[in-house]
Amino acid sequence: MLKRCLTLAKQAAGKTSPNPLVGSVIVQNHQIVGEGFHEKAGFPHAEIGAIKAAANQTQGATLYVNLEPCNHYGRTPPCTEAILKAGISKVVIGMIDPDPRVSGSGIARLKAAGLEVIVGVEEAASRQLNEAFIHRTLYQQPFGIFKYAMTLDGKIATSSGHSAWVTSPSSRHFVHQLRSTCDAVIVGGNTVRLDNPHLTTHQVSDHNPLRVVLSKSLNLSLNAHLWHQEEAKTLIFTQTDCDQASLSHLSLRGLEIIQFEALAPNAVMKSLYNRGLAQVLWECGPTLAAAALQDRSIQKILAFIAPKIIGGHQAPTPVGDLGLTLMTDALELYQVSLHHLQPDFLLEGYLCSTPYGFN
Repeated sequence: MLKRCLTLAKQAAGKTSPNPLVGSVIVQNHQIVGEGFHEKAGFPHAEIGAIKAAANQTQGATLYVNLEPCNHYGRTPPCTEAILKAGISKVVIGMIDPDPRVSGSGIARLKAAGLEVIVGVEEAASRQLNEAFIHRTLYQQPFGIFKYAMTLDGKIATSSGHSAWVTSPSSRHFVHQLRSTCDAVIVGGNTVRLDNPHLTTHQVSDHNPLRVVLSKSLNLSLNAHLWHQEEAKTLIFTQTDCDQASLSHLSLRGLEIIQFEALAPNAVMKSLYNRGLAQVLWECGPTLAAAALQDRSIQKILAFIAPKIIGGHQAPTPVGDLGLTLMTDALELYQVSLHHLQPDFLLEGYLCSTPYGFN
């Protein structure tokens, strides 16, 4: 039943921030009588949807949910009170909520009312599903994923800069799906100049992430695909000493532009956190990737590896200079997994030895 909760929760991937992904199931006499999931911030929580769907079959039932029910008034009333009112007798929970407004109090409220409460079923899967929510809650920063595609010899383009396409259609489709689960996708000025990307989900989902461009100079083409906002919004971060003509032109086209004295990835991440974003995808080039890694704006790596060799002393690699001179100083990945996306491979790992948040 907890696995079913996780499946339900995933239906809203990319749409609930800053709230978590939550699914809920109610079982009466070994039969599912109600299901629900949290669709977006401000909408009813998963437990409320499941209770409503179960109608008059909740007395003495068991409720399953992948995250501890809330016990406070936010945009919606406490789920604990709705559970008690419904007459549910047992609650099975995937994980404790890291939000200090909840953390343990929802469980305590239900136990105090005499309900049987079981915690920690499918806990690892529950944490992984909401790794972005957990990270955002604990560190007041969105969860950063760095995605790149490279050849077997570690090149992201040829010596001439040509990069279409390093990986196969199956890998690109995976990336489009990945974007649909993110709140924003970030690139630098060089990516806009060299690739002129769209950064949309290419119709694999009705959710397109916010497209974010970091450019200190704002020396960018005025005809870039990203300036067309019919399908997805674009946000630009730049510096106060940027090109004023470009600033004026892009502002007149309705693009939102935020200026910093000194543009840095962690300042951008703080701004995105204040907007309520939880998960962002870095699809940037080597220079910006190095800066984001250095200031810990990235927590997870997704490396798509194509079975190709291109060679070239000047061919670019995924990450620029990190200032490291000893192999013992190399950034290490933890919880590494390898997936086959015929004919490519996807290597996934974390820059922290304790992924999915708190111990």
